[in-house]
Amino acid sequence: MPSPYRALFAAPGSKGFSAAGFLGRMPLSMMGIGVVTMISQLTGRYGLAGALSATMALAAAVMGPQVSRMVDRHGQRRVLRPVTLFALAAAVGLLLAARFEWPDWVLFLCAAGIGCVPSIGAMIRSRWAALYGGTPQLHTAYSFESVVDEICFIFGPIFSIGLSTVWFPEAGPLLAACFLAVGVFWLTSQRATEPVPHPREHHTGGSALRAAGLQVLVATFVATGAIFGAVDVVTVAFAEEQGHKGAASVVLALYAAGSCAAGAVFGLLHFNGAPERRWLLGICAMAVSMIPLLLVGNLPFLAVALFVAGLSIAPTMITAMSLIEQHVPRAKLTEGMTWVSTGLAVGVALGSSVAGWVIDAAGAKAGYGVPAVSGAVAVAVGFLGYRRLSRPVPQREGTHEHHSEREERHVA
Repeated sequence: MPSPYRALFAAPGSKGFSAAGFLGRMPLSMMGIGVVTMISQLTGRYGLAGALSATMALAAAVMGPQVSRMVDRHGQRRVLRPVTLFALAAAVGLLLAARFEWPDWVLFLCAAGIGCVPSIGAMIRSRWAALYGGTPQLHTAYSFESVVDEICFIFGPIFSIGLSTVWFPEAGPLLAACFLAVGVFWLTSQRATEPVPHPREHHTGGSALRAAGLQVLVATFVATGAIFGAVDVVTVAFAEEQGHKGAASVVLALYAAGSCAAGAVFGLLHFNGAPERRWLLGICAMAVSMIPLLLVGNLPFLAVALFVAGLSIAPTMITAMSLIEQHVPRAKLTEGMTWVSTGLAVGVALGSSVAGWVIDAAGAKAGYGVPAVSGAVAVAVGFLGYRRLSRPVPQREGTHEHHSEREERHVA
């Protein structure tokens, strides 16, 4: 491991919460595709499978920021454990409803309950912020977490689809639920690195989304999420048209691998310029990287194009997390990070839906116009909101609490 990453884990407890976060994040890439695989195998109804997956995504988009807001106010342990138990109960209900052919409304009710699953990535990043806030190590920490995200998205769908097809239909979602339970309860047992809650600060100022800079980031990442959702759907359809549908998972894995590699390298670099400029450059790079997809004629060319396109993802996301840390009060940091994930989730749902309509109407190759247009929208929103991001931020409440929090914990 390169030295900056080795130094990152010199902090007591950092290895433990990072490992727990890895397990707790695996369901993010496993549950949706696992439910689609399970339902399609048990019922043969792909429309129902897609609708259930969309229900989970939209429920997570609605409930995720609210859960994170409670975490900022009451602490990770007090909130994550009961919320996770509720989500696990909903997951068990979904598996039983699918197996015993219960009415569809039960499936949708349980799918919405699964959407209450907490944003583990935001929880881990808030722990890194409590450890390294205001230091260069925080950039390295955010880079490492982006790499972990991409690793989850490379291997999670493979595990989920493989188990559900080779073993039994419910195996993929069941393993995702096990990862969630182990990850969350292991994470919340580590009290020494848990950020101190801010109940009094949360009574003032309202939601973290009132921050002008966060509004720009969320709006831009709705368009960015549409890129991701459209690319996934169109790539599967394109591979099927080429007669190699199974190769779609490999091609999409290369998309994630490009982001993973770029994130690992990005964490080794240190920048002195304004982060909002790097972020806007990343958004532009993501948009430009969609143009070659309009020219694809075969799967090998598509694989190369997607790997190159993936190189701009992790650096952009890492910089976005740094901007959130600048624009959102420390007392609402977890909620702020979750709002970006919510924007991405909404965008994924929109992008996949529009791409599916375009594919049905004009074919898979035309479907790559959806991520291209989404990229252009992201650039437009980024430029329009750039002044909000570059505007000097007033002294944030809780800014000086990074080091005193741990002292308060020991005194308590």
